[in-house]
Amino acid sequence: MENKKILCPMCKKHMAIILKEKAKTIIKDEEVEFNEKVYFCSTLGENDEDAYFIPPKVMNENLLNAKNAYRKMKGLLTSYEIISFREQFGLSQVELSKLLGWGEVTITRYETKAIQDSTYDNELRLIIDNPLIMLKTLEKNKKAFETERYNVIRSKIIDIIQAENNAFIKRQNLANYYVIYSEPSIENGNTILNIEKLEQVINYFAFKINGLYKVLLMKLLWYSDALSFKNRNIAITGLVYMHKPMGALPIGHTDIINLPGINVEEENSDKFEHTIYNILPNDKSDFSIISKEEIAILDQVINKFKGFTGATIAEYMHQEYAYTHTISNEIITFAYAKEIKDF
Repeated sequence: MENKKILCPMCKKHMAIILKEKAKTIIKDEEVEFNEKVYFCSTLGENDEDAYFIPPKVMNENLLNAKNAYRKMKGLLTSYEIISFREQFGLSQVELSKLLGWGEVTITRYETKAIQDSTYDNELRLIIDNPLIMLKTLEKNKKAFETERYNVIRSKIIDIIQAENNAFIKRQNLANYYVIYSEPSIENGNTILNIEKLEQVINYFAFKINGLYKVLLMKLLWYSDALSFKNRNIAITGLVYMHKPMGALPIGHTDIINLPGINVEEENSDKFEHTIYNILPNDKSDFSIISKEEIAILDQVINKFKGFTGATIAEYMHQEYAYTHTISNEIITFAYAKEIKDF
């Protein structure tokens, strides 16, 4: 919330100073730590207890911050996340409640004072994470809306679903390939596909390597996962790889290039028979999802192959035990990772 300046009610001479301090309180029988806003009168001085005060409206804001801290601790949506989602679609609090088939004041309560239980939170997350479910939910509760308003909301949802840069659709396209690999196995390196982490691994490569083209990227991914499995018995990304003419190639490789979290430039030239994909650094990257141990593995792979082209790394990969002991279109399981060449 915006920090509003107020005339100090103690000395009534100047604006009160806003302080933000760590505070603790009890929410639902549990102690939570949160950021508390306090006002301070510099005329009275820091040794005077009366110099510190909290206006009534700010008390409500502090209480909401405490409840949001509790929500985060319990893995629930915060009031600000609910507001952000609602405003994305131009919905009023009442309209979002109606869309979900809830009481008209339910969303108002969750945005201002009440903490939702896990059942309500799960229903909210379903429509936040999946616009297709949001559309179906709207249609289910269509009678709660005037026709004109229903059409406006429906159109907004459809626009997001159909937008080319819609993150959900593009990630879902890749996820669909991995439905049959929903459990840790030797095929996926004991790792379930994590698309968000995959995007950031690719972005990390793009920041470290100039001229990161698709063929080189796909081999870097395989070597990173294979080296991780060799050292830790677990891969990084959860990708499943197949034996292809240019070496190991992950299932769904075309949709990997289309992921919304990476920055790809298409190059067309008479020199190339096919479109060339150049993966560029993404300023919005967040590598916090990659552990320090995984970063160290990625750096090992980068240091070994940073001077390679797509062709030379493919030729190098052709000599790997994992490639020579599999046939065309066969899955290269991570059982072969133990045999990769030394780094």
